[in-house]
Amino acid sequence: MIKKRLGDLLLGGVVMMVFVGCASPQQRRLRHARENAFISYWPAQGQGLRLAVKDNIDMKGRVTSAGSEYLAKHNPPAARDAACLALARERNVLIVGKTNLTEFGVTVSGDNRYFGTPKSRLDGKGDVIPGGSSSGSAVAVATDMADVAFGSDTGGSIRTPAACNGVYGLKTTYGLVSTKGVFPISPKHLDTVGPLARNISDLAKGMDLLERGFASKYREAVADKPRARQITIGRLYVSGTDPAIDKAIDDELKAKHFKIVRLSEEFGEKWRQAEKDGKVVALGDAWYNDQEYEHHKGVSLLTKLVLANGELDYNLGYKAAVKRKAAWQRELRRVFKYVDFIAMPTLKSLPPKMPYWGADVIFELRVFNMQNTLPVNFAGNPALAIPIAMPPQKKAMPVTSLQLVGPRLSEAALLNAGRLIELKN
Repeated sequence: MIKKRLGDLLLGGVVMMVFVGCASPQQRRLRHARENAFISYWPAQGQGLRLAVKDNIDMKGRVTSAGSEYLAKHNPPAARDAACLALARERNVLIVGKTNLTEFGVTVSGDNRYFGTPKSRLDGKGDVIPGGSSSGSAVAVATDMADVAFGSDTGGSIRTPAACNGVYGLKTTYGLVSTKGVFPISPKHLDTVGPLARNISDLAKGMDLLERGFASKYREAVADKPRARQITIGRLYVSGTDPAIDKAIDDELKAKHFKIVRLSEEFGEKWRQAEKDGKVVALGDAWYNDQEYEHHKGVSLLTKLVLANGELDYNLGYKAAVKRKAAWQRELRRVFKYVDFIAMPTLKSLPPKMPYWGADVIFELRVFNMQNTLPVNFAGNPALAIPIAMPPQKKAMPVTSLQLVGPRLSEAALLNAGRLIELKN
């Protein structure tokens, strides 16, 4: 009996190997698409722009998991679409699936133990973190399973995965795109919805699905400043940044002939204070808005620890941080009187490898501190993450990410600047 059972298992293994080896291109493509980038995936039927939607955005008739086992098992299907899907529905865009994310969107490495962690191809091996929380959205466009993906950004959740996957990601002006029907983290202060794509052209198409009339605004921005030498960029140097990343960004901006102004250390100090305040508000709001899940079975220990830390921030520093928000917004308005954009790396170093055992609190804190993104959310301004090639290292061609921060409602001008950087020298 045992021999028969072993024989059956061996035969089954051989059959499986033959099946995998003979899988059709479509089957292999589906398997590749489902390598944790999507929570739900359905191939596009027809021709047109393919849109992937982060699974913290409600889609009528489908369960919104927000990357959580608990919500996947207990949430009813959404009764209606989130408001940000209205234009995509109106234009019959081909929605190809709901993308993966970190649980509730509150961690930054991209790790998800329940749905699996999406695989970044940035290093060619799938070893580095995909970035969070919009990990699946970034991987979906990086692997050409979607032309555009919607993500959400509370403290860097679009720009960080964009940087970890070598794609473009746009954090929109706070309040420009409705977050009604989006799982909340900080709806009153930080939450935004924006697009990710492999190139500026598709990113503009994605933004045109989120803001009616954006396509015409983008054309006007291109016509207004068609050359980089017409644009002044304030360069911010952030302590702790890999010098090779700073050099790659400086070389790229100089090669494209932007006018560069170095920002003062005084402004850098205010940036660092805004980073501290943004962290307190982000974590405090995460606890305030999602504390009902803190003790549920099916919510990961890592998420529970983040929420518990948020309770401390909410009770100890939240009110003081919120009071400093207006002063930080005034400071940015002052700087934007003499520069068009502010430039710095999206991340201070290249994305690290995901630990073999997965992310823990210490690793998440390490990745969190790599970001240069939170001060932008704290002010409510838009920002664009742009992939920048670095000099080859051995056989690898590393890619870093430039973050351009703009004045409120400057999304079209930001994408024009991104277009100029994207152009070949």
